Amino acid sequence: MSDYKSILEKIRLAFPTPTTDKVHEAYFIHTILRALDQVDELKSSAPVLGYRDGGESGCQPWEQIPEHFSNVEWSIHQVIDYLSGMTVWGHPNAQTNVVPPTTIPSIVGNLIGAIYNPNMVGIEYSSKVGLAEQEVSRICANLIGYSPTESVGLFTFGGTGTNFYGTKIGLEKACPGTLQTGIRERAVVIASETAHYCKLSISAWLGIGMDNVIIIPTNENNSMDIAIFEQKLREAIESGAKVAAIVATMGTTDSFGIDPLPEIVEIRDRCVSDYQLAYTPHVHADSVIGWIWSVFNDYDFAKNSLNFSVRTLRRLSDSARRIKQLHLADSIGIDFHKTGFTPYTSSLFLLKKRPDLELINRSEESIPYIKQDAQYCPGIYTLEASRGGAAPLAALANLLLFGKEGYQVLLGHLVEMAEQLRESLQVFPNITCVNTYNHGSVTLFRVYPEGVDAESAFRNEMCNPAYADELEKHNELNRRVQEYLYKEALEGRGATLSLTENYRSSDYGKPIVAIKSYIMSPFCTLDTVEAIPAKIQEALGVTMKALQASGDSVRTGG
Repeated sequence: MSDYKSILEKIRLAFPTPTTDKVHEAYFIHTILRALDQVDELKSSAPVLGYRDGGESGCQPWEQIPEHFSNVEWSIHQVIDYLSGMTVWGHPNAQTNVVPPTTIPSIVGNLIGAIYNPNMVGIEYSSKVGLAEQEVSRICANLIGYSPTESVGLFTFGGTGTNFYGTKIGLEKACPGTLQTGIRERAVVIASETAHYCKLSISAWLGIGMDNVIIIPTNENNSMDIAIFEQKLREAIESGAKVAAIVATMGTTDSFGIDPLPEIVEIRDRCVSDYQLAYTPHVHADSVIGWIWSVFNDYDFAKNSLNFSVRTLRRLSDSARRIKQLHLADSIGIDFHKTGFTPYTSSLFLLKKRPDLELINRSEESIPYIKQDAQYCPGIYTLEASRGGAAPLAALANLLLFGKEGYQVLLGHLVEMAEQLRESLQVFPNITCVNTYNHGSVTLFRVYPEGVDAESAFRNEMCNPAYADELEKHNELNRRVQEYLYKEALEGRGATLSLTENYRSSDYGKPIVAIKSYIMSPFCTLDTVEAIPAKIQEALGVTMKALQASGDSVRTGG
């Protein structure tokens, strides 16, 4: 029978030493390297991690905590099995969604944040790591056109968190005192139909209510219909509702749609004047994906010093022109774990005017155990009492790594690859890209049976209710084609293309399914994308045979 002291000595070995101990530090480093070796053994030509020894995952179905202390090596060995089947985001064939591979400096930033475990609630628990948060905020303020001295930023729990803060501050502007007394009048949130679904969950959690989210239809380029926006904004004001937030989406997740921010702000200001509002509705730019195009704000597209192709240059300049207006918003969201290439979760909420943050301040008495500091005490205004320091360290590492030029090159390459894919797909008359006017690295397309003119079919399905049945049949066809493609990709034969169940709604309200390629890997090449169309045709052939064998009818011509 062991006494606790002998076990404690073993337990201490499971922690990094608090003081210099070269022997134990060597053991710590070796342990990390061995774990990385074990993960590396799961890699193959497929864009997902495999299983140990080529078999099924050896994950033990744990239901109870073990009775006894084990050891570091055994514990790590067990955990690594859970990575089996995980997508390798840096693989050129990993094209599922806007999930990036992570850079070495951002991984190190994350790692040292994990080792020393700062809590960004206040300076006492984060020391100078809090400076990283402030410096990233100033860098991003300068990048998008905010004043770095007048703005303020904080890292939060994802893109939903950035929208949450923007909506909460807007709610306090529209309905003063809700922080203390709760909502006493009807408030609304206005966003486009292609805006992230978090608009609903945020409104629910803030007590605004999902029924009070006003959804604005989008145009064919997936941007908010500005005429309907003005109509709905005026109707809301005239009904007596308070406008808690207007969400402008600057790069939608599925199709990279960009809302007309200058027009949104101009209409907002005009309504404030026309109705003599006692408050100014808060405009939050959900730019968690599109923010990074700000690196092109001062790029000379005529000179084109990086020698982008004419086609890519046109796409980059079009997106950059619209993203350049980000400074007009009252607040913005930035996801470094999307187009910033850091590990999850690294999201920055950036507020244009620092005094607006005081609207959500708590009293100092409410956080008596947090050391008050005039320069840095975010615990007064953050929803979270626990905010790790890894996120700002990883973000700062990548900003310093890439600089403007590095991000310009990376974005240019991703857009070039997406353009090559679209060009390859256009060769086939039974495939049509449905986000042609959106110029990020995402490509959405629909597949039709051989003999069907895809563009004509899609146009009819989009506009004519008489084609509702055809739309649903072709939706199902695309689901099955994507399913085949994904299964093949898991075996190392093709790209992991994903599916969006509602790229947008038809004019008569039916969801339109689309297959999605989201290129995020710097390792993607021309060979990678040119192989995709042939694989799609293979998938279509297999799917059509299966449908015909089962008696399902899908139009095969005309």
